[in-house]
Amino acid sequence: MAADNTSVIEFILTGLTNHPELQIPLFFLFLGFYTVTIMGNLGLITLIGLNSHLHIPMYFFLFNLSFIDFSFSTAIIPKMLMSFVSKKNIISYAGCMTQLFFFCFFVFSESFILSAMAYDRYVAICKPLLYTVTMSPQVCLLLSLGVYGMGVFGAMAHTGNIVFLTFCAGNIVNHYMCDILPLLELSCSSSYINVLVVFIVVTIGIGMPIVAIFISYGFILASIFHIRSTEGRSKAFNTCSSHIIAVSLFFGSGAFMHLKPPSVLPLEQGKVSSLFYTIVVPMFNPLIYSLRNKDVKFALKKTLRRITFS
Repeated sequence: MAADNTSVIEFILTGLTNHPELQIPLFFLFLGFYTVTIMGNLGLITLIGLNSHLHIPMYFFLFNLSFIDFSFSTAIIPKMLMSFVSKKNIISYAGCMTQLFFFCFFVFSESFILSAMAYDRYVAICKPLLYTVTMSPQVCLLLSLGVYGMGVFGAMAHTGNIVFLTFCAGNIVNHYMCDILPLLELSCSSSYINVLVVFIVVTIGIGMPIVAIFISYGFILASIFHIRSTEGRSKAFNTCSSHIIAVSLFFGSGAFMHLKPPSVLPLEQGKVSSLFYTIVVPMFNPLIYSLRNKDVKFALKKTLRRITFS
């Protein structure tokens, strides 16, 4: 392979495992995960769109979260499924950079939509009388634009960092997708600066939303402790519990994968770790929000009744 990144026409993705006997069972397992993810997220998007009582800020952000999760899994899983049934899982250089761009875009977008949802819960619990004014449609739109703007920033920073690298150590990517660390490891021009850029950008993408979420929940907990009735405290906590579970799953797995140097977390373990936030989290989010949410359950019953009697 020539030491000019323009000569790299394609990469070979090693996939999740090199054990032939596991390929078909894993194909059906992840096909099942993808089916649940698509049905769950498209189902939530449809329910929120069809039911006017869900047209409030909380569900506006949930609508966006479901859209991000649906798109996120679609950018990763179909190509991953191919690795289980094809002898050589080849992806073009342009396809690899495109997948990397959208992977980074949706990771950053999910980070910031979760922090926007935390802010929404803060206003709802700490400033209920000002809720409709503070979380006006214009504010919600601006917050969502900020979410996707940070997604573009993260995607461009990471993809730009990789595009200018030279690949001369072969073209076999030790992963089931085009991720940052395996591509850095494959490059022969990767330097301390490239690794530093990754660390800084990931710290912004994970650090800023986590700080915003912690501050929001700090105020929320203070408000909940000032509620005198047990029923009132329980109701306030229940409105946040689904979001807390979603935040813990996403940021916990993401931080474990990306905020440790490769020497501490080998790429083989990194592949397994990344399964959580690329596949498990987008699948669980709609389940977490629908199974624990009375409004969503009511909307589902109402929609099914409408379909049955139409």
